[in-house]
Amino acid sequence: MSIEDDVVLLDRVPTFHLLGNAAIRVLAIGSEQQEFASGSVLFRAGDAADCGYVVQRGAFRLSFPGGGREDIVAGPGALIGELALIVAMVRPATATAREYASVIRITRTLFQRVLDSEPDGARRLRDEFALRTSQAASDLMLVGGRLTD
Repeated sequence: MSIEDDVVLLDRVPTFHLLGNAAIRVLAIGSEQQEFASGSVLFRAGDAADCGYVVQRGAFRLSFPGGGREDIVAGPGALIGELALIVAMVRPATATAREYASVIRITRTLFQRVLDSEPDGARRLRDEFALRTSQAASDLMLVGGRLTD
């Protein structure tokens, strides 16, 4: 895929769209593409996470250890490992290619540089994360209230 194709794909990812076109172009230029055969592992649960991945082609199954959560399938345009772009963490799931697949790998270092160079986009992203956190907290309170009734 060309840089222009990558820019179009990254702009469809809500997290990156908030940053604006100039930031997306920097991400597209500074990222790397990786390809995976069917059954190949992108990462394993417990691995250190220093990047996020945007699925270009194919799909990955995310399996969570312990059976507490159902598997998730991430297809083209999905951002896998969003939180790893912001903070050091370990992967909560194993991602396995369901078919031939390719991804755009974006390192935390690159993402942080983009945030530093695009303060307006960084503020929009911060506001979006705050909104999501607030919504998640509200949802938990609702569920907790239902469990105690």
